[in-house]
Amino acid sequence: MGDEPISRFTAGFDTPMLVVTAASGGERSGCLVGFWTQCSIHPARFLVCLSRVNHTFGVAARADFLGVHVLEQGDPGQIALARLFGERTGDEIDKFTRCAWTEGADGVPLLSDARRRMVGRVLDRVDLGDHVGHLLEPVHMEVDGRGAPLGLAEVLGMDAGHPA
Repeated sequence: MGDEPISRFTAGFDTPMLVVTAASGGERSGCLVGFWTQCSIHPARFLVCLSRVNHTFGVAARADFLGVHVLEQGDPGQIALARLFGERTGDEIDKFTRCAWTEGADGVPLLSDARRRMVGRVLDRVDLGDHVGHLLEPVHMEVDGRGAPLGLAEVLGMDAGHPA
C-alpha cells in the first residue's frame, strides 16, 4: 500500500505533539514526537515511539528513563520549543543550551517551560518498523498546564531535523 491512501485516511487528525527527552552516558537529546499514546489505565502506561534515524533514538536506546513534555497551542514560547526540538537535530547542536531545563530522574532533561511533563521508566522497547516504541511507567508527573496541547496541524509546516 502506498503513502497516498494512508495520508487520506489520517487527513484531519490533529494528534497532540510531545517533546521526548533522554540522557545516557553524559549525552542529552530530545525530539518532537507525534506517535505516542496512553496504553494502559491500571497500571498507568504510555507508549512513545522514536524514529530510528533520529539522534534522540540512540540516546533513548541506552536510557532507563525518558522525559515526556506536553506543549500548549497558541503560546509562542511553546511553538519555539516545538521548532527547536522538531527542526534542529542533536547531531549538529546541543538543544539544551538554547532552552531552560532542569535535571530529573537519572539525569533526564526536563524542559522548564513545559507545564505538563512526566518522567517515565522504560519498561520495554518494541520494534514497530521505522520507529521503536518505548513503554513507559510514570514515576514523576507535573501537571500545571491547562491549555490545549500543541497539535500536528501547528507543526506541519516545520522542516524536520531528520526525516520521519
